[in-house]
Amino acid sequence: MIDKELIEQTLAEAVKNGGDFAEVFVEDKQSSSAYFDDGKVEELTSGRDRGAGIRVVVGETTGFAHTADLTQQGLLAAARSASVAAQSKGKQTKVKKLTNAPTPSPNPVLMLPENVEKIKKVELLKRADEMARNQSNAITQVSVRYGDSRRHILVANTDGVFASDDQVRTLFSVACVATGDAGMQTGRESTGRPIGFELFNEYDVDELAERAARRALTKLNARPAPSGTMPVVIGSGGGGVLFHEACGHGLEADLVKKQASVFAGRVGETVANELVTLIDDGTMSKEWGAFAIDDEGRPAQKNTLIEEGRLVDYMWDGLRSRSQGRSSTGNGRRQSYHVLPMVRMTNTYIANGETDPEDIIADTSKGVYVAHLGGGQVNTATGDFVFGMTEAYLIENGEITSPIREGNLIGNGPEVLKQIDALGNDFKMGSPGTCGKDGQGVPVGDGTPTLRVKSMTVGGTAA
Repeated sequence: MIDKELIEQTLAEAVKNGGDFAEVFVEDKQSSSAYFDDGKVEELTSGRDRGAGIRVVVGETTGFAHTADLTQQGLLAAARSASVAAQSKGKQTKVKKLTNAPTPSPNPVLMLPENVEKIKKVELLKRADEMARNQSNAITQVSVRYGDSRRHILVANTDGVFASDDQVRTLFSVACVATGDAGMQTGRESTGRPIGFELFNEYDVDELAERAARRALTKLNARPAPSGTMPVVIGSGGGGVLFHEACGHGLEADLVKKQASVFAGRVGETVANELVTLIDDGTMSKEWGAFAIDDEGRPAQKNTLIEEGRLVDYMWDGLRSRSQGRSSTGNGRRQSYHVLPMVRMTNTYIANGETDPEDIIADTSKGVYVAHLGGGQVNTATGDFVFGMTEAYLIENGEITSPIREGNLIGNGPEVLKQIDALGNDFKMGSPGTCGKDGQGVPVGDGTPTLRVKSMTVGGTAA
């Protein structure tokens, strides 16, 4: 992307007046998307963003500048601006020899989306729209989205890191509205992988559309959700977002350092049922949050955060790990070259258990089965959360029975970890997601096996 000699010059300029550390992050991202709604193409867009972000660290102070000018003049000017912002004065840091250590991608790409004609992408949207509408006359609205991106990054720093990655992602989603006596109900299904257009050799858009429509239609006959405290069974892949939000963010080292996490200072303590092992893994092949290197040039890693109920580590980026004299866990991520990296999750999941999921249901006389969770709100300092249930059913006499609607799960992340008393052997990752933090969004994945929380508050409308 940029000649190594120019990168070395830029780093030298960044620390010419002093500094503990300097970094150059270069990004070239291309993306395209299509949106099909009400039987026609509403949007067909493409774009490209290319530039560099440069930071200089002096003690606890970080200076940062970014530029879209990747010439020698533009990069050196940005380096000087970052140096001034960091108030660099004193001994000049020596730039170590930049060493390229290739890191293989966990996501091989067979068909670059940029080489696929737009008409083929639009044909997928039309197929999904037709399939969804064919399920029932009660399907009154269908929206279909396609998106792809290709992101080249290059990271170099004064520690000698010189690493690059070529990240491709392809995404497809279908949303349906069904209208009946119960009003309007929605259903959604999506798939996305950090691979190319071969995604559609692995996933059938007709099946995605059918599932989205059936989900909306099922909810037309749903009963209001119950209210009160009861056992809640969360299906495989359907509840990972709860643990991502209610527990995962509290295990990010920047929030821990700010004492904005309920898990601060608790390494070595038992924080969950002994059945629970929580992992963050950026190396998971073909999962949405996977990559070869993070946005600080560190290779992706598989990190165990909670092991058999005991908190063993947090997630770390380069800046926080430097201050603690330890290694990064490969969790330094940023939305683009315009912003600084911060500690972020990748693919976060609860590891598989040993129980047959049918036995978990049969052993639950009364409660709620959640197939899919929606969005929610979390206070990372306390762990308190509220999440909407987008697909859920009653459990009666050890069987899944009527669908329910208009309900929330209300609780506390650490408390839920302790209340898990059954873990299935059917682990699955959920749908691709975008995690927001401090105004930045990055792609993430999450997953769980079927699990039971023995006591949890369900906020519904049924008496």
